Amino acid sequence: MRWELNADLAMRHTMGCPARVARMVSVTSINDIRCVLSELKSASSPAFVLGGGSNVVFTRDLAGVVIKMENRGVSVDASGSGDDIVRAAAGENWHEFVWWTLARSYVGLENLALIPGTVGAAPIQNIGAYGVELKDRLHSVRAVHMDTLEEREFSLSECCFGYRDSFFKSEQGRRWLIWEVAFRLSSDTPLVLEYAELRRRWELAGAPAEASAVAKIVEAIRAEKLPDPAQVPNSGSFFKNPVVSEARFLALSEKYPEMVSFPLPDGSRKLAAGWLIQACGWKGFLESGVGVYPKQALVLINPGHKPGSEVKLLASRIQASVEERFGVSLEVEPLIL
Repeated sequence: MRWELNADLAMRHTMGCPARVARMVSVTSINDIRCVLSELKSASSPAFVLGGGSNVVFTRDLAGVVIKMENRGVSVDASGSGDDIVRAAAGENWHEFVWWTLARSYVGLENLALIPGTVGAAPIQNIGAYGVELKDRLHSVRAVHMDTLEEREFSLSECCFGYRDSFFKSEQGRRWLIWEVAFRLSSDTPLVLEYAELRRRWELAGAPAEASAVAKIVEAIRAEKLPDPAQVPNSGSFFKNPVVSEARFLALSEKYPEMVSFPLPDGSRKLAAGWLIQACGWKGFLESGVGVYPKQALVLINPGHKPGSEVKLLASRIQASVEERFGVSLEVEPLIL
C-alpha cells in the first residue's frame, strides 16, 4: 500500500474540481484493504472509497482518508459448458476489462465499452448503455464492511439493482467496500441491438457477428456524443433520465409532440433528460468556466477546473428550469461531496 499526505484530488476525479484530502492510501490487495480498515477503525477516522473518480464531484476538501482502489487481476471459473464466471478486481479499468472479455470471445459487455471508471464502481450505479445494464451480466459482488470488517459475497438479487441504482448507493450500502466483481458470461449470448443508431451502424457494417465489432461501433457513437474527460473535464451523464406515468407522458407529449421518450415494461415512460435540458436552452451554455457540452446536453463540463460548488450550482439551475417548464424533476447521477 502507499500513503500520501494532503493529497490532491483534482486530477483523481474526472470533473477536475480543486479539492484535497488529509490522507490518501492506494491499496493493491485484499490484505491491504484489511490493514487499512483495521487502522481506520482503531482511529475512528472517516473514509471514502475512490475508483476512477468518474461518478463523483468534490465540492470541498475532505477530512479523514480516501482509499484509492488499485487492486488488479482477472480470473475465470470455467464451467466447461454454458456460462463462465469471470472475476475482476475492483481496481481494474472498466473499458480495458470489457476488451479483456472480448479478446477471449465472451459476449455480453460490448454495449458497455468506453464507459469511464473502474470495475468496482460499476455495480454501485448499475452502469448501462445502449440497451444493456450491468445487472444483466452480473453474477455477484465481493465486499468488506468498512466498520465491522465483515467480508461477504452479494448475490445478484442482494445487490437490489435499479435504474442507475443499487444497494451500494444506499446509506447502508456505502459502508461496504467492493473489492471484486464477478460476471456470468458466455460466447453465445445474443447481441443486443435495440438502440436504433447502434443497429443502423451495425447493419451498414454488414451485420458482423462478432461482439468486438459492436464494441467498436459503441465506441464511435460515444466518442461523437461525449467528451473525453482527459480533454474536457466531465462526469458523463450528469442527470438520470426521469420516469413518468403514461398519463403524465401523454399530457406532456400533447404539448410537446417532439419530446423524446422510451416505453418501459410497466407502462411508464422514460423521458430523455438531454432533450428536456436542451429544450430549456441549456445546450452549449458556458459561464465562468462551467457549462453544458455542446454535443450532448446531458453532460456538464468544467473546462475551467472550477470548484465543485459551481458545478453543483449550475446543476441546480438546470433542475429548476426543467421543473418550471415541464413539471419534471431531474435527479443528479454522480455523488456530490
